[in-house]
Amino acid sequence: MAELTWISRGRTRRSTRTVRLTASAVVVVAVALAVLIVPPLVQLDEQAVDLANKLQPPSPAHPFGTDDVGRDLLLRCVYGLRISLLVGLVAALVATVIGTAVGAAAAAFGGWTDRVVMRIVDAFSSVPHLLLGIFIVAMFRPGVWPVIVSVALTHWLSTARIVRSEVLSLRARPFVDAAISGGASRRRVIVRHLLPAVLPQAGLAAVLMVPHAMWHESALSFLGLGLPSHQASLGNLVQTARSSLLAGDWWPTVFPGLLLIVPTLAIAGLAGAWRERINPRRRSELML
Repeated sequence: MAELTWISRGRTRRSTRTVRLTASAVVVVAVALAVLIVPPLVQLDEQAVDLANKLQPPSPAHPFGTDDVGRDLLLRCVYGLRISLLVGLVAALVATVIGTAVGAAAAAFGGWTDRVVMRIVDAFSSVPHLLLGIFIVAMFRPGVWPVIVSVALTHWLSTARIVRSEVLSLRARPFVDAAISGGASRRRVIVRHLLPAVLPQAGLAAVLMVPHAMWHESALSFLGLGLPSHQASLGNLVQTARSSLLAGDWWPTVFPGLLLIVPTLAIAGLAGAWRERINPRRRSELML
């Protein structure tokens, strides 16, 4: 009976993971289709002001309602999600490239190079991400690219640590010793053996960094330091809806917030499935 109970629990957990993975994939696909298809198909100006219809609650004509100047909130949220995803994807890619290069170089060369690089990483890590991001973005005019630069330059540190630890582990593997004994140069070992082995971990770090970067952009825009106030982003939408929320109009705040939270959970669900796939030992432990 104990064995049957164990199998039943394993099947139940597998079923739960399958449902979670399917739901996450559906949400990610829906978000991707919305940001790619809706703006070209809907021939409406998301900046169009209609004061006669300001702060209208959700209705068939305006499923998300309207904001304080009568703009359709659904269209504004789609455009805002589009900008936030752009910032998150590009910043995550740049940060992953920087972190992978720094972490792999530090672990591969070792010695004083590793010590100096990791002390630099520790120094940057001692400063809060948001504070360092504010300092970087304040040197530029408000816009998309300053925010991307700010997020990318403050989020490569964790990737560098992950890649460094993975490369240090790989250096002790027999295939690396065999390559060195065969006369392979340090550069060849790094490019042909170490980097391909750490790419799955770096890719997972990049996926997990996308929602983190989206939240970072939203925080900067909410503080008025990110995108210009007239440009739709999820942080700007939440920031401009504060006065409406105090007046009892909940929809200008709730819907942009949901479009920030739900994709974050969906991406985290996909990343969890990826982590189980690239780490079979962890996957087998979760099955128990």
